[in-house]
Amino acid sequence: MRIVLLFSALLFSCGALAAPNDVATLDRSTWPEQLTTPTLFDVASRAEILTFARALLASEALDDAGLKQRLGLRMINLDSINTVRQRMWQRLLANYNFAQQSCDQDASFCFLVEDLDTLREQAGKFQLGEDSYYIKWAGPSRLFHERYLDEQLRKAALFPQTSSEIERYGDYERNGDELNDRLFLLTFDSAANATPDNTAWLTEYLRKSNLSATFFVLGSDIQARLAQRSVASLQALYSQQCIGVQGWEFRSHSHWQDWQYSITRSVDLVKNKLPENFVPLVRPPNGQRRADAEGFFKAQGLQVALWDIDPQDVGGRLSAEQSAQRVLTLMLLWRHGVINFNAKQDGVKEAMPWIFSKTRESGIGWEDCQDAFR
Repeated sequence: MRIVLLFSALLFSCGALAAPNDVATLDRSTWPEQLTTPTLFDVASRAEILTFARALLASEALDDAGLKQRLGLRMINLDSINTVRQRMWQRLLANYNFAQQSCDQDASFCFLVEDLDTLREQAGKFQLGEDSYYIKWAGPSRLFHERYLDEQLRKAALFPQTSSEIERYGDYERNGDELNDRLFLLTFDSAANATPDNTAWLTEYLRKSNLSATFFVLGSDIQARLAQRSVASLQALYSQQCIGVQGWEFRSHSHWQDWQYSITRSVDLVKNKLPENFVPLVRPPNGQRRADAEGFFKAQGLQVALWDIDPQDVGGRLSAEQSAQRVLTLMLLWRHGVINFNAKQDGVKEAMPWIFSKTRESGIGWEDCQDAFR
């Protein structure tokens, strides 16, 4: 029976997935203002929220066949899509309410939004004139949000047969929703590739910037490091940073028989060698995990750590600057959340400083890794 179920799941994934759509990115130079004050951050945030809301509203006019065609899928989970849409609308409403608190200082993109109905109404009417100060941004932003929405709806359409960060299975899973407005958490995945390893550069850069992040490591990587260096040097490497685990190997937990042992083995190693850095968080590779794992995680005192801002910095589909621009656009849209860079992609050494330089005076904050997910 297990083999039949596994084959069915794989068949669903293979039969459903078409060629991936273009990854959403936006040239931020099309936006005519720098984010040099909290108010200007809000102006840009309101603009991105309204543009995404317009795309989201338009997608609701598609029927089942239209959605399949748009997403390039043969089968879709419409209930999952609608659930994700509703969650998006609630967050957009909350975010716009935060963003419009500075409308008395700059009224750009300020409209009467009192509830979800008025947000939907304003999104449906939202359009810039050809003489607008922001017209060079309007077209690229519309394209970005349509592509980004397709990315999210595609994951929703495949959930839960193909698990991902798009949705949670329970309260033992966290994705940054609970962070305060303008607050972001930096996280780094390990991925399957062994090189390049930018951990040393990243941890030193973060310490110099008085910032912390959570590094999700593979148990096999930590074991390999310990074979080459002392425990003390490893502790110095991760000083002032947090460490969660991804498992012993970078391998999907959805259909791996030994996924539980992979986690407990990794947790035991990190807790033993790096007790000051360990946090009880697990990030399944690519967000792929089992729906029935709650009992295991709660028994182990662990939480699943997901994310909601994806730089798409794996696979070479975006340049470092494109990845950074994507992150900044999503920071403006979602206004808080968890960013999941990859520690084994060289682009992160360009993307992170770029983001920090663009947001230094914008009024945002970076969550301390020890305080996250508590």
